[in-house]
Amino acid sequence: MIKRILTGDRPTGPLHLGHYVGSLANRVRLQNDYDTFVLIADIQALTDNFERPEMLEANVLEVATDYLAVGLDPAKVKIVVQSMVPELTELTIYFMNLVTTATLERNPTLKEEIKQKNFTKGLPVGFYTYPISQAADITIFKADLVPVGEDQLPMIEQTREIVRRFNRLYKKILVEPRAMVGQVARLPGTDGGAKMSKSLGNCIYLGDSSEQVRKRVMSMYTDPTRIHATDPGHVEGNPVFTYHEIFNPNKAEVDDLKNRYLKGTVGDVEVKEKLYLALDSFLEPIRARRAEHAAKPDRVKEILVEGTRKGRAVARDTMEEVRAAMKIAYKF
Repeated sequence: MIKRILTGDRPTGPLHLGHYVGSLANRVRLQNDYDTFVLIADIQALTDNFERPEMLEANVLEVATDYLAVGLDPAKVKIVVQSMVPELTELTIYFMNLVTTATLERNPTLKEEIKQKNFTKGLPVGFYTYPISQAADITIFKADLVPVGEDQLPMIEQTREIVRRFNRLYKKILVEPRAMVGQVARLPGTDGGAKMSKSLGNCIYLGDSSEQVRKRVMSMYTDPTRIHATDPGHVEGNPVFTYHEIFNPNKAEVDDLKNRYLKGTVGDVEVKEKLYLALDSFLEPIRARRAEHAAKPDRVKEILVEGTRKGRAVARDTMEEVRAAMKIAYKF
């Protein structure tokens, strides 16, 4: 039997290069070998956007368009809208009884995201429990593999713990998934931050114009200890060179820039200019495909409807097994 992938994103806006190296590249590469479901997690997006839910529809379409732009093929991949599969909510509620508050409080990904969101009016229960919702997303599709960024590894481990407890308590019907981290564990932000994040405004988006890419690259953080172009600089930990290593296919050029930077014989402007050219070349075909799909929103919606229909069929089957295992498949 062909193995299955479940992965996805919260529709909080367009996707960026961090998403690409963290997960999207693996999804595109594996779509020919796995039965692939990609979830647009709009319910989870509501956990910190509940005061402006009207934004979600446009964001769902933005994310779906990005998926198609990077090369996900709707003939091979089912793109599923989370809120249109009510079985996910049912399984989330059942899973809530298998997780303690102490376990959630120890989750490092959740703690970091709570810190980033800075909930001034208190922490919403929906956000606090979204690792449980994520576990339901993965297990309802019986996913074997979950392509994720490094920061999501604690979430996958949480899911594995829930699966083990469910299978032990009731019946061994759920699949214990494993994570697959992208080619780059974590892409730094353009501000030198540890992670590219929409909420921090330090991203280069997949749909950025050539002018936007150049502006973002030329404003990138480099080596704060380097005052003049003739000063020897640091390559390690320098985001500009991290991006060069990932996105610049001309390895001889990258090596030359590194050597000259270490010696103080090349300035930041030249290094950034060549990074801009490499990034713009990488993004151009994605940008073109994105524009093509964005011009046909009705077709994108059809893809979402069909993917969700197929996803819900799988979810229904799993929930029948879950209810039977829990002895709550009532006959009346």
